Amino acid sequence: MITGAMFRDGVISAANCIFNFKEAVNVLNVFPVPDGDTGTNMSMTMAAAKAAVSALPDNVTAGDAANTAASAMLRGARGNSGVILSLIFRGIADGLKGCHEANSAILAAALDLGSARAYKAVQNPMEGTILTVIKAAAAAAREHSREETDPAETFECAYLAAAEALQRTPDMLHILKKARVVDAGGQGLCYIFLGMLSVISEGMIVERSEPEGGESAAAPVFDGEVMSEEEIRYAYCTEFIVKKEENCPLFSEDLRSFLTTVGDCVVCVDDGEIIKIHVHTNVPGEVITKGLAYGELLTVKIENMKQQHRHAAWGVGEEKAERKKPEPVRVKPEKDVGFVSVAAGDGFRSLFEELGADQTVSGGQTMNPSTEDILTAVYATPARTVFVLPNNKNIVLAAQQAARLAEDREIVIIETVTVPQGVAAMLAYDGDASPEENIEAMNDAIRSVSTVSVTYAARDSVVGGFNIRKGQCMGLENGKMAAVEDDPNDAAYRAVRRAAKRSTGMITVYYGDSVTAEKAQQLCDRISEKFDDAEVIAVNGGQPVYHYLISIE
Repeated sequence: MITGAMFRDGVISAANCIFNFKEAVNVLNVFPVPDGDTGTNMSMTMAAAKAAVSALPDNVTAGDAANTAASAMLRGARGNSGVILSLIFRGIADGLKGCHEANSAILAAALDLGSARAYKAVQNPMEGTILTVIKAAAAAAREHSREETDPAETFECAYLAAAEALQRTPDMLHILKKARVVDAGGQGLCYIFLGMLSVISEGMIVERSEPEGGESAAAPVFDGEVMSEEEIRYAYCTEFIVKKEENCPLFSEDLRSFLTTVGDCVVCVDDGEIIKIHVHTNVPGEVITKGLAYGELLTVKIENMKQQHRHAAWGVGEEKAERKKPEPVRVKPEKDVGFVSVAAGDGFRSLFEELGADQTVSGGQTMNPSTEDILTAVYATPARTVFVLPNNKNIVLAAQQAARLAEDREIVIIETVTVPQGVAAMLAYDGDASPEENIEAMNDAIRSVSTVSVTYAARDSVVGGFNIRKGQCMGLENGKMAAVEDDPNDAAYRAVRRAAKRSTGMITVYYGDSVTAEKAQQLCDRISEKFDDAEVIAVNGGQPVYHYLISIE
C-alpha cells in the first residue's frame, strides 16, 4: 500500500528530481528564444508542493498528503506546464480523497482522474504533449491494476509507459520532429514520476544537487552587467493605495511633485476615488505620511531592493517558492471595475498604471508569475469585477486558474498573449459601457494588433528555414520567425516590413533595457521612411530579454 508518508516523501523526491534536471528540460524548447522555461516552471510548481508537504507528520493519510500537495501546486503553478502539472496532481488528489492508504486499483483510478483533469483544462488538447504522456501512464496503470495488486509495480508500469510515450511525441508533432527534441512538459513529468518512483519502489528520496561551481541553476539568464548593490540609489520600493476622502480634490500633481523630490520611478495615478502610488525612495515613512493626508490607506507594500539584490546574487531561485507565503491580503471592493496586468519593465509598469491598472504583476518571458501571484494582485484590487490581462500565452492558464480560486469577486480574463495586445485592450475599455460591451471591444482591439518581438538566440538552431547562430537577433511576427540578423534594429525592421500593411496606421516601438533611446529612434526613423502614412513612435518599455516589442495597428 502507498501510505501518506510515502506520498509525502514522493512529492519531496519529485521536487528534487525535477530541480536537478530542470535545465535539461529547459533546453528542449523548440524555439531558441531565451524563454525556454518549462523545466523552471515545473520545478517551481513542485517546490510549492514540497514546501507544503514537508511539515506533514508520518501518520498523515494518503488522501490528505495528496490534497496538501495539490492545493499548494494550484496556487504555486507557473506557466502552462505548471498549471497542467498542478491539475494532474489535483486529479490524483481527488482519486485519493478519503483514503488512508492506496492500493493498485485506487492509484490507477487516481492517475486516470489526473489525466482527465489535465485534458479538460486545455481548450484544444494536442497530442504529442504532456497530455499524451499522462494519458499513457494512466492507461498502463489501469491495465496493470486489473491483474496485479502491488501499487509500486503499478506505478513503475505507469512511469515506463510515460517514458515510452515521451519518445513518441516527435512522431505526433512535426515541430518536435523537425527540432529533434521530445516534448519538454512530457519530459518534466517523467522526471517527476521518476522521483516519486524512487520512494514508492525503493524507499529513497532523490537528493537535491546543486550545479557544479556552486552556481544556482535557477539563476536567470542575463546577457550584460549586473547592477551592484552600491548603484541602487533608493533602497525601498514603496507602493500603496489611498481611498480618497469625500470631496477630496485631485491632488496627484502636488503629490507627484513631492515624490520626485524623495525618490525616482514615480507613478502617481488619481482616478477620482483612489490614488495609486509607486516610488523608489529611502524615506518610505515620509511617503506614506504624505499619502495619509489625502485619505485612508487601502494597501501598503514596501520592499527592500538591496535585500532583493542580495537574494538574486545568492541565486535563491526556487528556494523562495519553498518558503511558506502569507495568505493574500484581501482589500474590500470599493468600486465596480479594476484591472490587473502582467508586464516586465518599469516603462511598461508605469504605462499600464497610467492606463488604469490597479495592480501590475511583474512577469513575462523567463519569469512567469504563479497562480498565487496573480490571485494576490486580484485580492489587492479594490473592485467587485477585476479584468486580468496575462499579456503572455504562457500565463493565460495561470490567470484562468486564479479566476477559479478567487472567492469574493468576479474575474474576467482578457486573453492577451503579448504586452502590446494588453495596451490595446486597456485603451479600448470604456467606463460608460457594460461589461459585455467592454469584453467585446477589448477582444476586438486585441485582434487588431500584430506584435513583432526581437530577442537573441539562446542556442544554434534551424527554425522556419532560418539557420540561427547563438547570439543572433531574431525578429518574430506574432510568434513566428520572420527575420534573423546580427543587429537588433535590422531584425526589427525586416520583421516590421513583413508584418505591416498599407492600412497600418500606428506603429509603436517599445524598446527594452538593452536598447538606448537613440538607437530606438533610429529604428523609428527607418520604419517611418518605409511606411510614411503610419505614425511611428518610440516608448521606453524597459523590458528585459526582448530588445523590442513592436505594436502594429
